[in-house]
Amino acid sequence: MSLSVGAPAEVVLLDARVREQVRRERLDPQAQVDAVRRIVEQVVADHDRLSLTGQVASLSDPAAMVVELMARVAGFGSLQPYLDDPTVEEVWINEPSRVFVARAGRHELTNTVLTAEEVDELVERMLKSSGRRVDLSQPFVDALLPEGHRLHVALAGISRGFTAVNIRKHTMRAARLDTLVELGTLTEAAASFLSASVRAGLNILVTGGTQSGKTTMLNCLAAAIPGGDRVISAEEVFELRFSHPDWVPLQTRQAGLEGTGEVRLRDLVKESLRMRPSRIIVGEVRSEECLDLLLALNAGLPGMCTLHANSAREALVKMCTLPLLAGENISAAFVQPTVAASVDLVVHLALDPAGARRVMEIVGVPGRAESGVVETEAIFERPHEELVRRAGLPPRLEQFSRVGIDVHALLNGGR
Repeated sequence: MSLSVGAPAEVVLLDARVREQVRRERLDPQAQVDAVRRIVEQVVADHDRLSLTGQVASLSDPAAMVVELMARVAGFGSLQPYLDDPTVEEVWINEPSRVFVARAGRHELTNTVLTAEEVDELVERMLKSSGRRVDLSQPFVDALLPEGHRLHVALAGISRGFTAVNIRKHTMRAARLDTLVELGTLTEAAASFLSASVRAGLNILVTGGTQSGKTTMLNCLAAAIPGGDRVISAEEVFELRFSHPDWVPLQTRQAGLEGTGEVRLRDLVKESLRMRPSRIIVGEVRSEECLDLLLALNAGLPGMCTLHANSAREALVKMCTLPLLAGENISAAFVQPTVAASVDLVVHLALDPAGARRVMEIVGVPGRAESGVVETEAIFERPHEELVRRAGLPPRLEQFSRVGIDVHALLNGGR
């Protein structure tokens, strides 16, 4: 990676020495981090001893130099401090001199200044471990970084002037619904109801805007799946992280240089049905794969997915629209009643003014569609500050009874 403009001479010197030793030992800096750290610490220690003779300038903070050299050689350079900062949720580059970060749902311009060459090399290094590529024939790419962060790149030419980079960090603070209660995302009553709904095998749609906590909610719901079920998940890149003894995660694949070998999300949904699933999870529904998911859910296979939408009502409208992208022979007259019969619950999340994630509503879908509108019943709503119980009931009450859950008692304050 090229060095930042105006880097201190000591940094340039030590960086070169470390890289030379890494090449001599034929190390992969990102795969063999401990070996690189050993070299960095040795190079800094040697320089510190040599500074006692006056031949080189002394280092004001050797420990900080080790951190900086590790970021340059084995990490992602000037971006590494933001990736290491637990308060940073996302990092993006609009142009080399404009690097932004998001904290607590709010974004801020940093004082980090890169060069176009540094950005290009950062992208190349980030993609190295993912097995994905970006070039003129494939100017967009989604990939997963080694720490679990999601990378999106749009090349210059598609993005005006400079390559645009987004790194959405894996900052999931909750792995179970109980933890979301502690964080104030939802109430204990709502969490108990959602946990019971997962155990009962209801089909759940998690909706919200960007960074509203959809994937975290999906992870927490998935953690409530009984251990005896077999779970197959399909995602564009691996983002789901939950503990389950029988889980096969699948992700999409780009086309190769010859233009062949692409595996789309729709392909994964279809293939997952051949893997004897008890549950199917789709990380995010964006396009025609919605049809394949609906067909699976309508055949009695419990499932969950996320969807970008501004409300539970808009999410259902979108679920009725996306399958139409699958082909001209798919009609709204088929899709709307299928959505009504297949989706049982919609959990909608949003960011509040302070940047905190909140469940705004949980609605049930009774299974009816009239005049092109899928009917809903509000089970929980957040009219103001608190998520409160409404009069609605979930569908498929017999499925709750089958697993020994009295849903009426549960919603009236029991467990």
